[in-house]
Amino acid sequence: GPEHAWLKDLGRATYVSVTDEQALRAFHRMTRTEGIIPALETSHAIAHVIDIAPRMRPDQSLIINLSGRGDKDLNTVAALEGMEL
Repeated sequence: GPEHAWLKDLGRATYVSVTDEQALRAFHRMTRTEGIIPALETSHAIAHVIDIAPRMRPDQSLIINLSGRGDKDLNTVAALEGMEL
């Protein structure tokens, strides 16, 4: 929307993309390592963080807003992976 375009033009926001496969790997990683089932939308952000975090300096921080509930996406994830719940 217009606000996102404005933030991008100001240099206050950067938009990136990740593949659905990367998001699914991030979904599983967060679930296994933290016990949190992230929403698929949030899993896309987590995938990007997994990519950039190793290149960060120790004095830098990252914050991810884990919005949404991943339990509502479990049937979708299962179907994408050929499983039936």
